Amino acid sequence: MASTSTVTDSSALSQLTGSAKSTASATQEASDRFLKLLVTQMQSQDPLNPMDNAQVTSQMAQINTVSSLGTVNDSLQAMSAQLVQMQAMQSASLVGRSVVVPGNRLEVGADGAVGYFDMAGAADSVKVEVLSSAGRVVDTIDMGAETSGRHAFTWTPGEGVSDAGGFRFRVAATAGTASVATTALMRDQVSAVSSGGSTGLSLQLKGGTTIAYSDVRAFGG
Repeated sequence: MASTSTVTDSSALSQLTGSAKSTASATQEASDRFLKLLVTQMQSQDPLNPMDNAQVTSQMAQINTVSSLGTVNDSLQAMSAQLVQMQAMQSASLVGRSVVVPGNRLEVGADGAVGYFDMAGAADSVKVEVLSSAGRVVDTIDMGAETSGRHAFTWTPGEGVSDAGGFRFRVAATAGTASVATTALMRDQVSAVSSGGSTGLSLQLKGGTTIAYSDVRAFGG
């Protein structure tokens, strides 16, 4: 997968470089045409009614503006190409790293499972329900009152509790009689990275899903 990412980045860099050269060439051609027209206009002017100095100065200022804009565009294109290269190098270091992303899957290990959730506001009652793959509640964790922000919990299956389809969880939070919005988060591991397309940098996770880099809530977990 890493080789695919490199090819994609190289292709993008080549396209950006070609675009920059094309833009520079077009700007130079426009400048040349403008100057030729101005020289022709000055050569053909009526000696008894020459062009006004202010008019000549204005036209020269226009060509300078066009040239300056072309230079700025070239600089932006070069910066974009450098960003693509930097992104390609940084993406390789993400493989194998643990991340916290939106999701409600619970991976049970030797020390149990760890889950996370974000709360939009404070709540005086927070409960985490652990679900089987069939959606049945197999356990409930009472976390009591919690503040807004991110929270983590751990869960260890009871004796004889197992599910080949994997466990999920959901969070119910209330402040008085009002519900508090929550977002379930899970820990996963980056298995591969790809770039390109409308989403930019994408991460393929060990759990089988693919997410945008911008969806990562935390590294390490």
